[in-house]
Order: sequence, then structure tokens, then C-alpha cells
Amino acid sequence: MHILIPGGCGFIGSSIAIYLKQNIKNCVVTTIDNLSRNTSYLNEKKLKKHNIKNIKFNLSSDKYLAQADLNRIRADFIIDCCAEPSVEISKANPHLVFNSNLKSTLNLLEIAKKKKSKIIYLSTSRVYSIKKINSLFSKIKYKSKLLKKVKVNENFSVESPVSLYGFTKLSSEILIKEYSFLYNIKYIINRCGVVSGYGQFGKQDQGFLSMWLWRHLNKLKIYYQGFGGYGQQVRDILDINDLCILIKEQLSKIDKINNQTFNVGGGIKNALSLIELTNYSRSITFNNIKIRKKIKTSKYDLRYFVTDNKKVYSKYKWRVKKGLNLIIKETVKSLIQNKKSLHKIL
Repeated sequence: MHILIPGGCGFIGSSIAIYLKQNIKNCVVTTIDNLSRNTSYLNEKKLKKHNIKNIKFNLSSDKYLAQADLNRIRADFIIDCCAEPSVEISKANPHLVFNSNLKSTLNLLEIAKKKKSKIIYLSTSRVYSIKKINSLFSKIKYKSKLLKKVKVNENFSVESPVSLYGFTKLSSEILIKEYSFLYNIKYIINRCGVVSGYGQFGKQDQGFLSMWLWRHLNKLKIYYQGFGGYGQQVRDILDINDLCILIKEQLSKIDKINNQTFNVGGGIKNALSLIELTNYSRSITFNNIKIRKKIKTSKYDLRYFVTDNKKVYSKYKWRVKKGLNLIIKETVKSLIQNKKSLHKIL
């Protein structure tokens, strides 16, 4: 089996690449990454240790079909992790995000058409309507036990606004479906929420959990931002290893289960607020730093998101295994192990 992973030097892409290399017999994994992030080089080193080659290339380039290394490799499957994941960067630099997220998908689909590849596309929970999601929170008091029972499934509204980032990911989903119809490309779309765990670095655009832990470890400034500055925003957390297990299952069953979209997240059991994450962070780092308040927030900020995993469970019998406590411990362990390197680049 030959697997090509665009965005393979990011946290999710590199984790999936190493997991599949270790857990699928005779599996050849190749990644593509332009190494535009400082942390990408740390992940490239890990890939090399597992005999995984990275092709340094910008997939939004118009010269993608002339790239020699890319033309030579086989790709039975393409697992597309290629994206600029920051919602806020999409507001500040829409051209960058459009090219990284949507134009790269177009070029990958051309590659898939040429190589007859099947595609697993990692989309995002940010394709869902900001206004509709925020209205869920306003109807239920924060401390109510009912709050975390509100889940978002695949039929939830994708009505704009969804953020410019969400637009590019939703547009990529539509583009994949069009290519599937025209060229009979089998695909799976996974709309992922917050993914964390071992190997994640404390950058804000990688997710709030690792950033919150990194700032506690290093006694850096941190804020409860928006919605009154009370830290009541709620998210669910999915461990990277649980995601890898699902991807492996989807690869093995794509001839039977294909051309479908799934929500994939931590679910109710792995949902927590910023206040709860602060308590976790203080107990594990022994640093009781002061949390400041910022009343105003971005138009793109969400009050709440908890994933409904019913559909993905019904097809694969997949369920979340790692709980919050273990995810947080493993993320902190990784941050401490890479502390010297991260201090130079974060």
C-alpha cells in the first residue's frame, strides 16, 4: 500500500504518517510539506527516523504536475492534511489561506485523477454556521448539565458566516464531491474538531489545549477572551491516536464505505471549558498563573462545540478511547520533552 500525506510535517499529518507506517504491513508512506512553519522541521526529523520521505514542495504551486519526485511516487491513497489551520490568519491573510486550503485541494485532486488515488480529506468542524452554534450556548446556562449534551451532527447548518477558513474547507469538500462524480474518485471526508495529544506543540494555531498548557508550563500571560471574559467557552478534545485508529479503519474499508462525510471529535465525555482546562493545567504544572480578561473577541469565535459521533460509530464501530486526563498528561509530557527546541521557535 502506497500512501501520500500532504501536510505531512504538521502535528496531525506526521502523527498519521508514523502510525500507519508502524501499523500497516508493507506500507510505503510519503509526505509532502513546504516546511513553512518552524515546528515542521521537528516533525520532519521524526519522519526520517521512521524511514518516511518528505517532498518539500508548495502544493498550491502551478508547477505541481512538473514536480519530479511527485510524479515518480505511487499513491493508492491520499490523506489530505494540507491546510493553514488558523481561523484568525484567514481573516488577516485570505490569499494565503485560499491558496493553502482550496487551491492545494484542486491540485491534489488532479494528482488523484492521474494516479487513480482514493482520498481521505481532513476537514473541520468550522464548516458549521457560527451564528447557529453560538445560539445553542445562549439558550442554556453554562453550569447546566444539559449544556454538554448539546451535540453537532453532520446535518447541522453550514450557512454563512463560517469564517474564511471554514469557507475554504467547505469549498474543498464540495470540490472533492465534484471530482468524485466526474472521475469516480472514492473519498471520505472527516470533519474534525480540536485534535490534541502527544507530539503537539504549544502554538495557538494548533489548538487551544496545547497552547494553554505551554503557557502554564512557562508562566506566560494568558487571557479568557470574549463572551464576558469568564472562560466559559466549551470544546471537545480528540486524541491524535484515536484519530489515527479511525483513519486506518477507513483505509481498510474504503471500497465498502466511501463518498461519505463524518463528524469526528472527542464528544461529550471529552468536552471541557477554559475554566476546567485552567484547573487541569494548574494541577499538572503546579503553576497557578493569573488569568486576565479580554472582553472583546473575534467575530469568528465560538462559544461552544461538542461533536456528535453517532454516524462514524454506526459505520465503523469507532469510539473515543482516550479521556481528557490522559490526553492532557501526554500533551504536557511532549511539551516538556521538546522544551529546549520549542523555546527557540515559539
